[in-house]
Amino acid sequence: MKLINTIKLKQIICIVIIHIIFVNVAMAQYKQFKIAPNRDTINKVLKDGNKVGKWVINVPELRGEPGYDEEGIYKKGLKESFWRRYNAGGDLLAVEQYLNGGKDGLQQYFTYLGDLVREENWKGYNPDAPFDTIAIYGTGNNEIVDFKIVKAEPYSVKQGEWRYYDAATGALIKKEEWVLNNLKKPDTVKKEAEALAKKKEIEKTPQMIEWEKKNRGKKGVVRDGRTGM
Repeated sequence: MKLINTIKLKQIICIVIIHIIFVNVAMAQYKQFKIAPNRDTINKVLKDGNKVGKWVINVPELRGEPGYDEEGIYKKGLKESFWRRYNAGGDLLAVEQYLNGGKDGLQQYFTYLGDLVREENWKGYNPDAPFDTIAIYGTGNNEIVDFKIVKAEPYSVKQGEWRYYDAATGALIKKEEWVLNNLKKPDTVKKEAEALAKKKEIEKTPQMIEWEKKNRGKKGVVRDGRTGM
């Protein structure tokens, strides 16, 4: 019995020593940090003040707005990659993506029951691609007449399709199209889709037109790709 107790005591002492060493190493690296229940080091702040690694943040209730928790990764003091938000009961409320601290790509938002209510698309600033290409529309119409290269601003902009859903049925109830924080008019989106469809159409040669005239209304006739009649 004494041998068993001695072994257990030694194990406890080893665990305490390892923990002390671990904490001392972390203190040498970081200005501040927290130890999670699973012994992971989280909420780390480097000596230069930059947040780094995994963070779990609690945002308390404020002015009637419910509190929430969020978790994700910091890189060089900026939010990066996937971040998830939960309510006080642990229900998933949002899945967001970040690039250099700004939203980038698809963002999804849910009810506390897990029903999808909104999807957003954003474009985050990328220092490796400091310029954007935007369309120039003609005066009084929605046709693209030219393209312009502009300097990208160091913040996120709405870019792409936004979709809104009925939480009860899951049905899509509204769509929006954004280009660099500018909301496209519905007719603009429609005309651009029509223009794209026309580009995809195969331009018919005189031989193809003649073949169609001769075989219009005939059943079981298949073009074999030859240009001759």
